[in-house]
Amino acid sequence: MAWDAGAELERFVLRPRSREDYYRTLRAIAASTIIKHRFRTLAKACSLPIMILLVIAALGPEKWAPRTELGWRFDHIIGYFGITLFFCFGWPRPFLVGGVFMAVAALLEGLQAFTPDRHFYLPAVFYGAGGALAAALVIEFFIRAWRLHRHTASHVKAFPEPFSG
Repeated sequence: MAWDAGAELERFVLRPRSREDYYRTLRAIAASTIIKHRFRTLAKACSLPIMILLVIAALGPEKWAPRTELGWRFDHIIGYFGITLFFCFGWPRPFLVGGVFMAVAALLEGLQAFTPDRHFYLPAVFYGAGGALAAALVIEFFIRAWRLHRHTASHVKAFPEPFSG
């Protein structure tokens, strides 16, 4: 008979052996909620400096914008992907955050027409919006997978029937 770690863990969490084990489990659950709240608060606090840096990089002199050796197309995609991903940690509404950053990509690219050393370029809007959309889709996929996992895990029996084969 094989040892099933998952069943043992469920047995421990659902039926603790002593009162101390029960309170340790509750403290761990409460601590994870507090940590999640602090992480979201930190992400929200860091969002303003990130937005300021994005505006400076988009509307400042061209030499101020950080560039990779992979080209400006990749820079737009990965930049908006990363910023949207980060903002989704603070505000877990990926399609709303992704939509806002798609609009921000278009707005910042349009405002570049008023800078002396840059110009408006429509494909750059699509690359930035595509990066934001990709991040929103990835985060939405993970949120739905996590909810489905929690839903199916709550319906699994604590002591599954042995395999009769």
